[in-house]
Amino acid sequence: MTMQQLFFWGSAVLKEAGVPEPELDARYLLLHVWSISFASFLASRNAPLPDNQEAAEKRKQYETLISKRAGRIPLQYLTGTQEFMGLEFLVNEHVLVPRQDTETLVELVLAEQKDREKALLDVCTGSGCIAISLAFLGGYRAVTALDISAEALRVAAQNAQKLLTGHGGTFSLLESNMFEGIEKRERFDIIVSNPPYIPTAVIGGLEPEVRDFEPRLALDGREDGLEFYRILAEQGREFLVPGGYIYMEIGCEQAEDVTTLFRGQGYESLKTVKDMAGLDRVVRAVWPGQEMEKREEGENDV
Repeated sequence: MTMQQLFFWGSAVLKEAGVPEPELDARYLLLHVWSISFASFLASRNAPLPDNQEAAEKRKQYETLISKRAGRIPLQYLTGTQEFMGLEFLVNEHVLVPRQDTETLVELVLAEQKDREKALLDVCTGSGCIAISLAFLGGYRAVTALDISAEALRVAAQNAQKLLTGHGGTFSLLESNMFEGIEKRERFDIIVSNPPYIPTAVIGGLEPEVRDFEPRLALDGREDGLEFYRILAEQGREFLVPGGYIYMEIGCEQAEDVTTLFRGQGYESLKTVKDMAGLDRVVRAVWPGQEMEKREEGENDV
């Protein structure tokens, strides 16, 4: 059997199982198992596979991975990695697979926040892809990333150890249910978040890869999908410096609702940014300066 024949077999199995882009996934898994580039595959695809134990074991490994992918386990959980912002992140079943849509948030922060002396907080960090990308590419002096899941934080810690060896600033991880574990006096210049935002009733209709394998804790935004934006709007201002920014990924139909939530809590300079597909993807809000805080303190004293 040749590698090309093995690829054709894997593609056919995945196609029969209804996997989107079966040829692409069959190829990725083949390259992963043999640890070769696509160019190497093209050069040797028609040569017979070696008749030895190593080749037999690789073929068995490939067949096992194809079977798992046919069961709709996400490709990235099988290879253990996903590229994000040009960096390779480790992923497993405890974290969401980083998506290109989320790069819109990172790119917006990098475009608007040039000062490397900023302190940044990532809420619901998961794999750490947002926080680590911003630390690596933005070089911010202090980056804190929190998540309620200890398992997710272990993945984020591995990614930080792998990718931030040359980072000049500080990077810390915190197990916390939203803002609960942060010191009340701590303040950040920037808060970023990709919170759970899918309405509970919608999750059952998602693709099997997401519905059955990605962590529900990172998907479920409760009844209307807005629960965690309410927390971000109500409590986030307590941890922002005057004039601080908050950037959030949103569902493509949530821009108006999220903007209304934040405007109602006193945020200003609301802005919605679209992703590469032309869909609403990020909402940015600014907590106003000391004038607003003084007004609120005066109202509380009455």
